[in-house]
Amino acid sequence: MSSEARKADYVQSLERGLSVIKSFSRDDPSLTLSEIAERTGLNRAAARRFLITLRDLGYVGSDGRLFSLRPRVLELGYSYLSSLPVWEVARPYLEELADKVRETTSASVLDGTDIVFVARVETKRIMSMTLGVGSRLPAWATAMGRVLLADLSPDQLDGYFARVRLEPLNDRTIVDEQELRTIIDQARDKGWTMVDQEVEEGVRSLAVPIRSPSGRAEAALTVCSHAFRVSVDRVMDEFLPLVLATSRRITEIAAV
Repeated sequence: MSSEARKADYVQSLERGLSVIKSFSRDDPSLTLSEIAERTGLNRAAARRFLITLRDLGYVGSDGRLFSLRPRVLELGYSYLSSLPVWEVARPYLEELADKVRETTSASVLDGTDIVFVARVETKRIMSMTLGVGSRLPAWATAMGRVLLADLSPDQLDGYFARVRLEPLNDRTIVDEQELRTIIDQARDKGWTMVDQEVEEGVRSLAVPIRSPSGRAEAALTVCSHAFRVSVDRVMDEFLPLVLATSRRITEIAAV
């Protein structure tokens, strides 16, 4: 499709409406009209029209000067999750795995340059950052991201690295592209990878892909543990077989 045709088919009002929804966050769950207009780049009149429309549809609520999202917004994300057969069965297995290892388990998908969490079972808080369904992290820096990047073709991986900025998250973060490519190659060969305190000091993550019946890596599964409490040997000897088995079970059930 030509760029002219794309422009003709592009619905800018939809983009602007979605920008209003995305202006809210965990840190700022309630915003004034002026704050929403500033964050979205809309003028106050346009921002007000979008807010009124979203309010009438049940996606936004208002209390005097402040606006906030309503639970109905979750329907937008659930429509995506419910369209993936794997997520109809994944969460119970994540919970079972979390019970066995007594650590936090998560699942994510690749979205652009990031991973997006689509399921999370937190047994204990080990990260200072708050992560839940919908949270995003750079794929190249995370264990789940690296096993998903390992499923890309060489051209797709080249395109990925052309789009990202490799900026350290802490002193341990690997930011050398060639070293990252080597790690991704190893993840492809081994079927798993581990990130040791590169995202956050003290947090060690082991990840494997969750494959569709056709063999495509649809998502990734991880166990996160505290590096000072859980040794690398324990991760390899105890956690890895359980994580691999959980991934296989999810794939097998999704195929039924």
